[in-house]
Amino acid sequence: MKYISKILLGVSFLGIVACHSDLDQSPIDPDSLTEEDVYASTEEAKSALAKVYAGLSLTGQQGPSGQADISDIDEGTSQFTRMLFSLNELTTDHAVVGWGDPGLPNLHNLNWGAGNDFTQAMYYRLAQVVTFSNSFIAQASSLADDAEVQAYIAEARFLRAYAYYNLIDLYANVPLVTEITTVLPEQSDRATIFAFIESELLEIQDQLYPARSNEYGRVDEAAAWALLSRLYLNAEVYTGTNRYADCMTYSEKVVNSGYTLNTNDANGNGSAYDELFLADNDTNGAQNEFIFALNFDGQSSQTYGGSTYLIKAAIGGDMTPSQWGVNGGWAGNRSTKSLVQKFDQSINGTDEDGYPISWGDARAKFYTDGQTYEIETVANTFGEGYALTKFSNVKSDGSGGNDTTGEFTDTDIPLIRTAEIYLNYAEAAVRSGGNMATALDLINQIRLRANAAPVSQSVLTPQFVLDERSRELHWEGLRRTDLIRFGQFTSANYLWPFKGGVTNGRGVESFRTIFPIPENVLNINKNLTQNPGY
Repeated sequence: MKYISKILLGVSFLGIVACHSDLDQSPIDPDSLTEEDVYASTEEAKSALAKVYAGLSLTGQQGPSGQADISDIDEGTSQFTRMLFSLNELTTDHAVVGWGDPGLPNLHNLNWGAGNDFTQAMYYRLAQVVTFSNSFIAQASSLADDAEVQAYIAEARFLRAYAYYNLIDLYANVPLVTEITTVLPEQSDRATIFAFIESELLEIQDQLYPARSNEYGRVDEAAAWALLSRLYLNAEVYTGTNRYADCMTYSEKVVNSGYTLNTNDANGNGSAYDELFLADNDTNGAQNEFIFALNFDGQSSQTYGGSTYLIKAAIGGDMTPSQWGVNGGWAGNRSTKSLVQKFDQSINGTDEDGYPISWGDARAKFYTDGQTYEIETVANTFGEGYALTKFSNVKSDGSGGNDTTGEFTDTDIPLIRTAEIYLNYAEAAVRSGGNMATALDLINQIRLRANAAPVSQSVLTPQFVLDERSRELHWEGLRRTDLIRFGQFTSANYLWPFKGGVTNGRGVESFRTIFPIPENVLNINKNLTQNPGY
């Protein structure tokens, strides 16, 4: 059921950042119903909860454009997963984009400034999710005697914790605000917010629905465990202290929770990996792997972000858009050869110029016809760099999405899925001397699902796990975080095309492991200090 992704109005909120006339971007208050209307019953509270979820999937009050939640940036661009791709994939060895929107080329070049439109918009989007969550938690407390509403409140607390996880990952030192207030907040450090996220997830785990018992698209206790797994994997970056043992503990909880790798090859093409990114991934078996996913429907939840962006922006050149269930391509995103090279061990051969021509690994979904392996110029040259066809608006039976025009897509986007948790466990085990037999088994389950050859324990190094994460999770919004954890994001020890704005790549300043606090936020809230380097 795609209930969560539909536009539902009625959550009053007060932004972390006040709406001043001198702001370039700011959250817009969508008040349309009184609090008495919204919280009069359990069912009304459920509708209000939907708006909290929708803050991550949609962009405004009517969709796909008009009455935007965030002003002064293209509405479709402001959608959460579209910006997650921009900040966590375009900044890495996984992707480039040929468009010249102000601030966009700076992302792959790793030379953005404090006024970058994209880094500012993501800050506001996450702040909005926090304020939606805070409002819901406060108002729904009037129905707290209802056990079901208690679970709703726990879900809102999870969504707030997820927003804060992204805030400390992207911006490090941000205000910690847990209630609606007109007082300008003080700045908190990463360690403080880390402790808040951890305590929230530990407290709500037993208040959420049991694993696999909630509606599709809503979180349950396994989502809390999975986010703890991710949080603990990155603990050394955020706090200076590794928590690999805790990462393995909560990863094991997920592994044993009933969520599984999808092994249902619904379209009969020989692999069950592609089903994860098809238009019916809410029913084709992939849903059993999705611990936390954003739901999209081409008719009822239209946006120029979400999977519409991931699919259309990756189509251009000689590609036929109808093959991917859409009515056109935007000729923007391509892969770099650094991503292609991650699959070299599975390459079956090369052409006369030495370019790969086929792969055995089913996760290597590259379109090469008319595309070059090398990228000479990023801007407006879709034919340079292999296109990536990982996401599709075609269903397992070959039919298209619900929007028969092909303008908007149905493909849901997993924010946390079981394969990531398998990889979290494996990395933590390899780094800390944990149970290597379990780590190897989990890695090989992932590889065998993709028709990649199983590996032996002798090759199970931290770098191998990082490369396996790239093969499995590319374009899913995790790569920048992974590279930072391995010390490879800014370092000259690992280069990729146009890293640092030069053809063959270069190392950049270490402060770029975090993004700047938006200038407009600093202008309003004098309690805040800019991140170093900006």
